[in-house]
Amino acid sequence: MSTVQVLDPRFAEVARGAGTLRRLAIGATWSEGPVWLRETGALLWSDIPNNRMLSWQPQQGQTVWRERVEFTNGHVREAGGALLHCSHGLRAIVRTRFDAQMHPLADEVVVDRYQGRRLNSPNDIVVKRDGTIWFTDPPYGILSNHEGHQAESELGDNYVFRFDPASGARRIVSDPVVEPDGLAFPPDESVLYVSDTSAALAPAGTGNHHIVAFDVVGGQDLANPRVFAVVNPGLADGFRVDMHGFVYTSSADSVQVYHPDGTRIGLIPMPEKVGNLCFGGVNGDELFICASTSLYHLRLNTRGATS
Repeated sequence: MSTVQVLDPRFAEVARGAGTLRRLAIGATWSEGPVWLRETGALLWSDIPNNRMLSWQPQQGQTVWRERVEFTNGHVREAGGALLHCSHGLRAIVRTRFDAQMHPLADEVVVDRYQGRRLNSPNDIVVKRDGTIWFTDPPYGILSNHEGHQAESELGDNYVFRFDPASGARRIVSDPVVEPDGLAFPPDESVLYVSDTSAALAPAGTGNHHIVAFDVVGGQDLANPRVFAVVNPGLADGFRVDMHGFVYTSSADSVQVYHPDGTRIGLIPMPEKVGNLCFGGVNGDELFICASTSLYHLRLNTRGATS
């Protein structure tokens, strides 16, 4: 079986000269939320059930970056270099700033409530070029003590939020998604992709396992929701977009690649169930894949829209 399968000629150039899938690290219980630190050449990711963040660097290999991290899930960098975390345990978006030597400083809670009520358990996060923070807030971190702290939802539903750090304004931007999970913008930020993974908690054969595309209107509103892609087998737990606008999403047995028109154009078979992924490396052409117990790596002939 080849490392990258081309299902549509439009993906052939990306697959041309692709490297070999390599396992970089093992030993997690459930790997999630990879993010690239360009300053140190490190890949950070979450091992959610073990309440820790791991790090991988070419020379040092795998190390524990932080422990007792309050069950962080998704991560993203802000333009200024700070690291944002989706914290299941704190039910908040948390920011970590760094000193000049890239040592982490004290964390600060960015947002943890909407109209006075606590968030559910923020799951994944992106930052738009205007600095606004967009994140999903499904219930997964409050359902048990396995990946957070069991609690009742104060919101009573699951939403996608837009938070403006400059003004402190926070607003719900997406109602039609039952259990929003992963999310990403294409390079021109004209669309927001949001996955609905309600099949994870629903009886077998029911619930959603698709990605919804929204038009971004005026830079802050979402309109025209439509099913972009149905992911099978498994769920679109997390995904990223490359420079061409191709969407790379998790599934039960592979990374699936979709054209902006919704056609599945490529496949990267995986030996473990995929949780999330990101682009990184010096040139942004390295795909880091969190899959169950492990971290995998594959070099492609493209670059990520963001890491």
